[in-house]
Amino acid sequence: MPKVLSSNIGYPRLGEQREWKKALESFWSNKSSEADFLQTMKELRLAHLSKQSKAGIDLIPVGDFSYYDHVLDTAVTFGLVPERFGYTGGEVSLQQYFAIARGTDNATAGEMTKWFNTNYHYIVPELGGITPQLTENRPLRLYLEAKTELGIETKPVLIGPYTFLKLSKGYEASEFKQWLDQLAPLYVEILQGLNKAGVRWVQIDEPSLALEVSAEEWQWVQEIYTQFNQATPDVNLLVQTYFEGVDDFGKLIDLPVQGIGLDFVHGLEQNLNNLDDWGFPEDKILGVGLVDGRNIWRSKLEDKIQLIQNISQTVPADRLLIQPSCSLQHVPVTTNSETSLDPIIKDALAFADQKLEELALLTKAANIGAPAVQEALDRSREAVERIASSSWRAPQEEHVQQNEGSATRNVPFAQRQVIHADKWKLPLLPTTTIGSFPQTVEVRRARQLWRKGELSPADYNRFIEEQIQDWISIQEELNLDVLVHGEFERTDMVEFFGEQLDGFTFTRFGWVQSYGSRCVKPPVIYGNVHFVKPMTVTETKYAQSLTSKPVKGMLTGPVTILNWSFVRDDIPRSKVSYQIARAISDEILALEAAGIEMIQVDEPALREGLPLKRNKWQEYLDWAVGSFRLSTAAVQETTQIHTHMCYSEFHDIIDAIKDMDADVISIETSRSHGELISSFEVHGYDKGIGLGVYDIHSPRVPAKEEMVQLIERALRVLDPKLFWINPDCGLKTRAHPETVAALKLMVEAADDIRHKLGQEVSASKL
Repeated sequence: MPKVLSSNIGYPRLGEQREWKKALESFWSNKSSEADFLQTMKELRLAHLSKQSKAGIDLIPVGDFSYYDHVLDTAVTFGLVPERFGYTGGEVSLQQYFAIARGTDNATAGEMTKWFNTNYHYIVPELGGITPQLTENRPLRLYLEAKTELGIETKPVLIGPYTFLKLSKGYEASEFKQWLDQLAPLYVEILQGLNKAGVRWVQIDEPSLALEVSAEEWQWVQEIYTQFNQATPDVNLLVQTYFEGVDDFGKLIDLPVQGIGLDFVHGLEQNLNNLDDWGFPEDKILGVGLVDGRNIWRSKLEDKIQLIQNISQTVPADRLLIQPSCSLQHVPVTTNSETSLDPIIKDALAFADQKLEELALLTKAANIGAPAVQEALDRSREAVERIASSSWRAPQEEHVQQNEGSATRNVPFAQRQVIHADKWKLPLLPTTTIGSFPQTVEVRRARQLWRKGELSPADYNRFIEEQIQDWISIQEELNLDVLVHGEFERTDMVEFFGEQLDGFTFTRFGWVQSYGSRCVKPPVIYGNVHFVKPMTVTETKYAQSLTSKPVKGMLTGPVTILNWSFVRDDIPRSKVSYQIARAISDEILALEAAGIEMIQVDEPALREGLPLKRNKWQEYLDWAVGSFRLSTAAVQETTQIHTHMCYSEFHDIIDAIKDMDADVISIETSRSHGELISSFEVHGYDKGIGLGVYDIHSPRVPAKEEMVQLIERALRVLDPKLFWINPDCGLKTRAHPETVAALKLMVEAADDIRHKLGQEVSASKL
């Protein structure tokens, strides 16, 4: 009898103990050979497949595992390697692969930006001047590996051609169809290889089809998938969308494929309405994304079972696949190792492995009825109810004032600019950094010993003061204009604050990949957020006592803390954001009272949280910008507020950035080769701005001339009196020598431009 099947979309790469990260960094530091690295990666890859098989998943993805980034994997599969890396064709070597991701002494790394509205970063493919070629059938190799090594029939996963091109750069809009036509035969070749090997299902990820797609583009997509379908008569093609509902549902379900995957978590309302309005083709399978792939809380399983029953009124149960809403790449691996969490909180959590259990349970309930799994359903419901009824309740309506989002500074920027110029007396093009300095082995070891109780608080504080003193001296020797204390006491820019605020808790092994081997362990917000006591005053005040130059207070903004945390899914995000904003405001006032009147409130995740659908933007921006303003509005007019954003497309929200009313904003530009500057050519910007002049995510030390060129380009459209010079982001992940070398060149670049501007001013007076 036909039955409902379970299907996974993607699984975390990291491993339960971050074995993936450790293998990468060991290989990069020449502590392991390429053969050892490849063997470790193979073992991890197979272990992940085996785990999904044991969990009872029917359709297990293969090809979602990557050595760095799945978009980069797709690019090198098609030979799309930028010319600066010396690629001459054929299979891309591991060295060339990592060169694109990390850069070399002679070539800048590929641009990195956010994967839709998540905190995952992908390497942006560069297409200009390259003829694509199939370098290897990677999905086929991985499919055969799983079948040979484990005897598992898997579901190869590809990024679809439409989405891949939408995520790429280096071509004109008028060339989009041409690129589709070039890629189509290469996809066909991959699919034919899979067809010949006996593959039953292929998942083709097309999340961009849930965004704005023109009628002409839909026609092109129809043509491409017609080619795919005709080339693979024995393979079932599943076009997978996620992160949103689909606007052009009629066109999506008309594609000549055997399955359509929809997100019934983040696109629930729209996709349900689509089914009601359009129905669903009788010759297609529906992938029902029921379990949230982006958050860590247990599903309300009875609600999910009811949703399956509702959907089955339109699509019979034997044509349903029970899936997560998206890849589980965005959640940690397992709760099994979390031995120190409050039992009520732990029991309410579902990481990737627990979500697989939920998928299997929901599939079983759909096939043989909920009564057969009632005991498991009861346990899950009780866990959800315990945290919902706990004393940590979600923020209550009375805690949120209706006018919080309208907070403003007492003095407009134009007046503050004059006040700050007189107060700080900084040179033209002041130089600074974004906040953090290298977290060396010694720094991490000292923090670990202190946390274990093997280093006394007094000794640990002395150690931190020594680090601050060393780096204040280094910054003064480099002749930076505005200094920072270095953040040596902080593990992570969000975790550090969450540990000191009420309403947060922390996992031990809840790691997720942010980019490359960079992993983050997001805090868990389980209830009301409150300020407890000053969090950064001691270190910042000590740093300021060591120098006559200004030292910036360094804080993380409320929206970034929100977006980089796992938030209760029954709590309105806007209310949590305002709660965090009030707590950050209290910290800002504490810094100000301690004599720190230049304060940076970083919001790198503000753009990241922007909804994918434009009709939802304004609501989000209203409370996101309002939260930032609430956190900063209470300061004196003499206090200068900085903020920082990185690796996002900003041109769409320039007006919102202006509305934040920060005195200075620093933004990444180096990996995008100054492309952001074109936004200012169109929109202008009338506040202080620092466009990052070198890439900190690569160990490469850039030439001074590269930085000079970026500065000169920016100064063609920006007022030199408003311009600051800084790296792209914090320097936490960099080594000491490369950090000092790069900052030295950055200061020299600033001096060269100041000298040139001085000459130009003098010449204009002749």
